[in-house]
Amino acid sequence: MKWHHVQENWSAFYEAIIDKWPDADEAELDEIDGDQRAFILYIAELTEQETGDAREEIREWLAGELPSDVVMDPRHDDQSIRLSGKYLPEGEDEYDDDARYGDDGPNE
Repeated sequence: MKWHHVQENWSAFYEAIIDKWPDADEAELDEIDGDQRAFILYIAELTEQETGDAREEIREWLAGELPSDVVMDPRHDDQSIRLSGKYLPEGEDEYDDDARYGDDGPNE
């Protein structure tokens, strides 16, 4: 993913940021408001590492997949669904009905 995806959808990335850096604080993230330099400095301070090391850690995080619930774009969603297939057990289809999870209503 690119930084502009993060910046444009900043608050939608909070969960992904906190997954990667569990000590991150939403109030602090609110103050950063998508500013890349401020985020690098924040992660460096949070993880007690040099700024360059924090920048590299963030770069590695950005190399991952864009979370499917961040950008509402059918092309992105379809790509995310296809990519999720690598995490499914053999014989299971990424397009299978997910009714067993209990989040489907009668019209879904």
